[in-house]
Amino acid sequence: MPAATPGTPSLLRAMNDRAALELLLTHGPLSRTRIGHLTGLSKPTASQLLARLEAAGLVVATGTDGGRPGPNAQLYALNARVAHVGGLDVTPEGVVAAVADLSGTVVGGFELPYAEGAEAVAQVTAALDGAVAAAGLHRDDLHRLVIATPGAFDPQTGRLRYASHLPGWHSPTLLDELAAALPMPVEYENDVNLAAVAEQRLGAARGHEDFVLLWNEEGLGAALVLGGRLHRGWTGGAGEVGFLPVPGHPLVRQVTRANSGGYQELAGAQVLPRLAREHGVEVPAAPGTDTGTGALPPGSAAAPPGPQVAAAVALLRRAAAEPEGPHLDFLRSYATVLATGLASLVAVLDPELVVLSGAVISAGGDPLRTLLQDELAEIAPSRPRLVAGEVHERPVLRGALESALAAAREEVFDTSR
Repeated sequence: MPAATPGTPSLLRAMNDRAALELLLTHGPLSRTRIGHLTGLSKPTASQLLARLEAAGLVVATGTDGGRPGPNAQLYALNARVAHVGGLDVTPEGVVAAVADLSGTVVGGFELPYAEGAEAVAQVTAALDGAVAAAGLHRDDLHRLVIATPGAFDPQTGRLRYASHLPGWHSPTLLDELAAALPMPVEYENDVNLAAVAEQRLGAARGHEDFVLLWNEEGLGAALVLGGRLHRGWTGGAGEVGFLPVPGHPLVRQVTRANSGGYQELAGAQVLPRLAREHGVEVPAAPGTDTGTGALPPGSAAAPPGPQVAAAVALLRRAAAEPEGPHLDFLRSYATVLATGLASLVAVLDPELVVLSGAVISAGGDPLRTLLQDELAEIAPSRPRLVAGEVHERPVLRGALESALAAAREEVFDTSR
């Protein structure tokens, strides 16, 4: 079909089609009359539009609008099964995969624990096949896949940077090998960036064009959203704040070899037991492993976090539950070290909003957030609002799916081609 020309009937039809599909995605099943009202189209034009979309397999008739005077109206819904996407969250502990239909509903999931010596391509394909099988699909049925990893693939070299702790993912030919093994378009994105995508689309950052997401789990990281878009930097390393030199800790030399920096050493999960002891807070010998990050998708089992994260989460939860005395002193001390690095980001970027995410920061709850807000007001020139992340169930994986869905909908909803 020839490309539509501005102002032609084919372009106007495509614009109306997309508007109707977006409405069905947002509102769920709608009648012809309701679609006409929301789009401003006449009843005959709305009828033609729905007939066209139904013939294309993009909408389906689903029930009637009962409970009102007069004849029941036929309802139409987005055909969510017209396309499926996949998301992978790759960590040193393993790979978690999920499949979602076009509405964003997760229809299958799978977790593959890391095995010593496992190759990246084998990990990806095994986890993905487990998820698509749980969804009753095949690998070829996926419209698009987004893979989340720590660090970032350098756009100049194609090699993974800032993630020396991720075994098996540093071959210079890895992206070519994955492209050969996977039949669908594949995108790669930093894990913290995808947590920000999830918050921007579904959570605390909805409606915000400029915000920072501060993440703390196995490592400290940040995602920068400026003008509504992720800022990745020249090598993909924007937001690798764990390497940030900060007051209160000696400079870390040769940070690429140490895989750490001042901010990570000052405020990472590993410092919480020491801070707790300094304030007279008892440190459990064997903390629990439930981080509160949410259940995995269907067909998978939860994996425990690393021991440092588990210890930090246990300490902060207990302190946040009784924020007084030594617990309050402990929380205030941790807020101070967190604010030390965050103040640099705020001074440079002047964001409207800071979203606090990751299992460690989330465990501190409102008491830690309030103390951090107060501390930041003392040492930063601007006053961004600090809010807790709202996407609690696998935010990185959810962000991968949301990123894949955005691209898939852009293609599927375009009826001009």
